[in-house]
Amino acid sequence: MTRLRLPDEDAAFRDELRTFLRNRVPAEIRAKVVAGEELGKDDFVRSQRILNEAGLATPNWPVEWGGKGWSPLRQHIWHEELSLNGVPHPLDFNVSMVGPVIAAFGSQEQKERFLPATANLDIWWSQGFSEPEAGSDLASLRTAAVRDGEHWVVNGQKTWTTFGQHGDWIFTLVRTNPTAPKRQAGISFLLIDMTSPGVTVRPIELVDGSHEVNEVFFDDVRVPAGNLVGEVDKGWTYAKFLLGNERTGIGAVGESKRVLAAAKDRAATSGALDDPAIAARFADLENELLGVELTALRVAAGSAEEEADPASSVLKLHGSQVAQRVDELVVDLAGPAALASGAGDGSSAPSWARQSVPRFLNDRKLSIFGGSNEIQRNIIAQAILGL
Repeated sequence: MTRLRLPDEDAAFRDELRTFLRNRVPAEIRAKVVAGEELGKDDFVRSQRILNEAGLATPNWPVEWGGKGWSPLRQHIWHEELSLNGVPHPLDFNVSMVGPVIAAFGSQEQKERFLPATANLDIWWSQGFSEPEAGSDLASLRTAAVRDGEHWVVNGQKTWTTFGQHGDWIFTLVRTNPTAPKRQAGISFLLIDMTSPGVTVRPIELVDGSHEVNEVFFDDVRVPAGNLVGEVDKGWTYAKFLLGNERTGIGAVGESKRVLAAAKDRAATSGALDDPAIAARFADLENELLGVELTALRVAAGSAEEEADPASSVLKLHGSQVAQRVDELVVDLAGPAALASGAGDGSSAPSWARQSVPRFLNDRKLSIFGGSNEIQRNIIAQAILGL
C-alpha cells in the first residue's frame, strides 16, 4: 500500500510512538480491536488512562490542558498509528468532541472541573444531539430547557446515543429560545449529569445484534445554571465546531488501511489476489485511501480554527464510503464463510470471516451519523463550491 514519505524527524517520531503503543497498551486489548471484537468499558478506560499518563490522550487540546502542540502531520501520525496498531482511540466523545468545546468556549471553572477528568476518562461523556425527529435536520430539535432560578429544567428525548449505557455525563443541545427568528439561534449547549433524577436510558438493539446505541429521556431534569457552556442561544456555533472534529474521526483512514492490508495478506496467501478483478479492487481502494489521507491532513491543518474546515465534510463523506467498500471486499473474500456470523470459537470458519458481516452491517452507520452524507453534500456545495 502506498504510504506518504515522512521527513526523517517525523519518521522517528512515528517509530517511537509505535514502539510505545505496542509495548505499553495491553496485547489482549489490541488483539480485540484487530479481530473486530466488542470492547468493554474497562478496555476503553484502561487503554485511555495509559495514553493519558504518557501525555498521549489529548494531543489536539490546548497545551495548558494537556495538548502537545504537534504539527498537523504529527497529529495525523498519532491518529493513524493508534488504528494501525489496534489501540482503541481515546473516547471520541471526550477527546474530539466535548473536550475541545469546553477548552474553547467553557468557563474557567468548567475547564478546571471537567477537562482533567475528561482526558483521563474519569468521566465518560455521552452525546445528546439527535432526536427522533431531528437527525440530519438537527436544528429542528425539540428538547427544551427552561430557566428556573439557578437551574435549567430540561424535558425531551435524545436518540442514537452511542455508549449511553456507560455515560456519566451527557453534553446536550437544548432549545432555550423557541421564538428565535432562526431555529439555529435558539439552541444552547448544556452539560447534564446522567445520574440526575429524571434521566432515563433505554437500549436500542442494532441489526448486528450489538447494544451500542440508546435512547435518553429527560423528565423535568434540573441542571445547575453553571453547566451551560458559553452563551445562551449560541449552542449551534459550538455544535458546528464539535461536528467538524467528529467528521475528521469518521474518516477512519488508519483503521481502513489496517483492515485492507490484513485482507490483502490473506488474499495473497489464499491465491485470491491472482484474480485480476480482485487485485484491481485492492489497488483502487489503496489509491482512494491515499486521497482520504491527504484530505485528513488538510483538515487537521485547519482544525485549530473555531469554524470547522468545510473540507471535513469531504473527509466524512468519502472516508465513510471507502470504509464501507473495504467491508464489502472483506465479505466477498470470506465467501460462504461469511454466513457463520455469530458462530462460536469452535466454528471451522476463521474469526475474520465470522466478523465480516457484523462489521459490514455495523459500518452502514458511517454514512449517517456525524451528519448524513446527503447533508455533507449540501455543505460541500455551499461552503466549498459556492453553489
